[in-house]
Amino acid sequence: MDRWVEETLHRGFRIRLRADRVLFDSETEHQQLIILETPEFGRVMMLDGVIQLASKDEFVYHEMMSHVPLFAHGRARKVLIVGGGDGGVLREALKHPELETVTLCEIDRSVIELCREYFPEVSAGAYDNPRTRIVIADGTKFVAETQERFDVIMIDSTDPIGPGAVLFTREFYAGCRKALAPGGVLVTQNGLPFLQAGELQQSLGYFREMFEDAFAYLATTPTYVGGPMSYGWASDDTDLRQHKRRKIEGRYVKAGSFPTRYWRPDVHVAAFALPNYVRELVEA
Repeated sequence: MDRWVEETLHRGFRIRLRADRVLFDSETEHQQLIILETPEFGRVMMLDGVIQLASKDEFVYHEMMSHVPLFAHGRARKVLIVGGGDGGVLREALKHPELETVTLCEIDRSVIELCREYFPEVSAGAYDNPRTRIVIADGTKFVAETQERFDVIMIDSTDPIGPGAVLFTREFYAGCRKALAPGGVLVTQNGLPFLQAGELQQSLGYFREMFEDAFAYLATTPTYVGGPMSYGWASDDTDLRQHKRRKIEGRYVKAGSFPTRYWRPDVHVAAFALPNYVRELVEA
């Protein structure tokens, strides 16, 4: 008999994935974690009943979380990733040769260990790169206490449930603001605007209190059912999200024109063109 695994993120509807095999299903120190094989999406990881990662489409989220802020900034040397224990954003960030260090702050060591075992192609050796520093810690505490300053901070979080809830608070964003170098960029995972409008509105409201420029950009990952996903954007440099395609292309060539599957210079620019229903949330 087929086993179907249900995602429980949204109140009003559920989606189910057929599991050809369940490879892992247990409580870690912080959350319920399940890894399954599916026919359509490949190997899938869920945390607390919510899909986090699928091997067939992970490239969309990881490329857009990393390359948009890094190519927009253009001069980043130190990067912080909060969350991101699967190693995908880390993998993509390390494709930028100018980066000197990439710090990955993950609260749950089990996520890293299990992704090393079950999703080795996602991190693709990134955990062991000499430019990588892995810190097992609560992200809120880390940004509040660190004396380091980062050019780009990427919040590769779960949804605001369980241990990920603190990564959507004013306190956490204030810590990120403090940990950013002058002219730095903060990007965040902010859910599906069509179904999680309040999440995006709340984060952007905090950003407007703390930064000169608060906005969002979009990308569509098939596994995250319900429309395009939003990425929050915050910076004191109002020019960074206004770059033309030619400038982004030049930076891409300088970085080595490494292969991508979703991100490209024209997609980068277009991602900031928001449909009205999302723009209304951003500007509310």
